[in-house]
Amino acid sequence: MNKNISQKFDTYPDDIAKILLVIRQAIIDIANETSDDELEEALKWGEPSYIVKHGSTVRFDWKAASPNQYRIYFNCKTSLVETFKELYGNTFTYEGNRAMVFSTSDIIPMTQLKHCLSLALRYHSIKHLPLLGA
Repeated sequence: MNKNISQKFDTYPDDIAKILLVIRQAIIDIANETSDDELEEALKWGEPSYIVKHGSTVRFDWKAASPNQYRIYFNCKTSLVETFKELYGNTFTYEGNRAMVFSTSDIIPMTQLKHCLSLALRYHSIKHLPLLGA
């Protein structure tokens, strides 16, 4: 983990940091499984951000203004969130076409979330397929 990302995680409450570290590791694992390209990890808009060459950026964050929630963000100019809604309905809570919203008390449906993350990290290779090839 680079210094900027590490410092960002240090700003999160411990319980949030643990959850977001699990999501971060899932993104890393998916990128390693689905792409030969290097995963770029950086801060964008002050949020941990992840992308591979043929994917779409995935970001996540927790904000003090909503202390019991955290969000995973996707590019709103893609069909990602629309596809997630079609595939998984109300499995997730969405914020428009740009984010999944989780409560700190939620049990994360990891199988479904990993599938969504995989679609995002392969987006530019699969965007022409119906339901992104799901």
